[in-house]
Amino acid sequence: MHALGHAIAPLLSTLCLTRSRFRDTTFGYWKYKPTSKGVECQAVPPLATHVDPASTSFTAPGARRALAGFFVTGLLLAFLGAIILSWGYHLSNDYETIGAYFLSSCVGILVSIRAGLALFRRWNPGTVLVIGCGIACAALLYLAAVGPPAPAWTRMVGIFFVGFAAGLLHAAIFLCISPMYKHDPVATVNLAGTLFGLGCLTVTLLISGAYYIYSVPSMLILLAVIPGFFAIFYKRSRFADSSFQTNRPLRDVLNDIRSPSAVFLALLLFFQFGNEWSIAGWLPLFLVQRLGISPEKSLLLLALYWICLLVGRIVAQTLVTHVSHTRILVVSVTAAALGCFILSFTDNRFGASIGILLIGIGFAPIYPLVVEKIGDRFPGYHPGFYNGIFSFAFAGGLLAPCSLGWFADMWDIRAVMVLPLFGTLMVLLLLLAIWVESRLPAQRNSSEAEPAGPS
Repeated sequence: MHALGHAIAPLLSTLCLTRSRFRDTTFGYWKYKPTSKGVECQAVPPLATHVDPASTSFTAPGARRALAGFFVTGLLLAFLGAIILSWGYHLSNDYETIGAYFLSSCVGILVSIRAGLALFRRWNPGTVLVIGCGIACAALLYLAAVGPPAPAWTRMVGIFFVGFAAGLLHAAIFLCISPMYKHDPVATVNLAGTLFGLGCLTVTLLISGAYYIYSVPSMLILLAVIPGFFAIFYKRSRFADSSFQTNRPLRDVLNDIRSPSAVFLALLLFFQFGNEWSIAGWLPLFLVQRLGISPEKSLLLLALYWICLLVGRIVAQTLVTHVSHTRILVVSVTAAALGCFILSFTDNRFGASIGILLIGIGFAPIYPLVVEKIGDRFPGYHPGFYNGIFSFAFAGGLLAPCSLGWFADMWDIRAVMVLPLFGTLMVLLLLLAIWVESRLPAQRNSSEAEPAGPS
């Protein structure tokens, strides 16, 4: 019996250890040890269970619901380019006032960065989401009451708070989705861009469909319902308690500024958003005054532009992993430049449609290309850092149509197409700089490594 115990002990121990792979985290297992009296069984307690935080990132309270807020920010930032015609500015050449509207929205976004820091010291991100949606709803209702012939400065106040609300929402959303970003940066950023594009498309289609049916105040009240609904939705939602470092050490801030990747990313988004929003803000007015297209059809062509951006980015997300980035970049820049050139000189709706398609197809791959390159460049995710970069980018996106107001006033409405053409060339240079910078560490490491054998 003693010999039999020594013989079967290794078999029993191996069998139990194999089963313990599935049971040791909950129930533990029995360990068999041969002794002079036979086989002794010892109970081994269960091991401590370790749960990877990344595995629960998509189930973090409020993360996915907060991501839907990008739909609201897209609606808020795109509404100005669609509502200009409803306020009757296509019947005049008051381009400076239109530029001042975009400047008001830009100032609102920049002011929201500082105000958001103060709000995060008192409330959690979920409460800030509710506040941002509430301000957006109130601002749209205010704009419904101060349409023409009220003074333009009254509308500038409302537009300022629309931009302010969009900035607050961005700050809170970036903080809430940080677990999702740490789990899969590329998928999170691409999904955010898709929701943002859907918001831009929705507000354009709503205003276009209601242009000859409802009055301007009725359209703005209808738009105000959307952020109002999201305010109620976020009020009833549960969000994880996220810590936000509002006072970062000066050394950390300087390190972010000195990072070439961060600087190139901010500048590239600054120019790219400027290109996109120059078209989005001025295209309907350009089509009405330059080609004589009706306001309703002009808004539909603006919706075509948003559709090209949205669908193009979804398609580009699959192409960037199979097609050479250089080839995509060359096609993108060529299509965008050709589209701007066609829009500048066409005199019919068909030419305008072709130009818009080319511009949309040209602009669409830029964002996925950037995401593909910087997806793993910032492993130490900081919500305030990303909110600052994107707020800077959105400020550039609204400064570009703001400056077009003065350019169009000095020259002609054709100046609207000159700035995106220049911005496209800047994006090309910055993308090349990002690729060169991303290769430098790899080349440095390969030059320092010892050769492992004959080449």
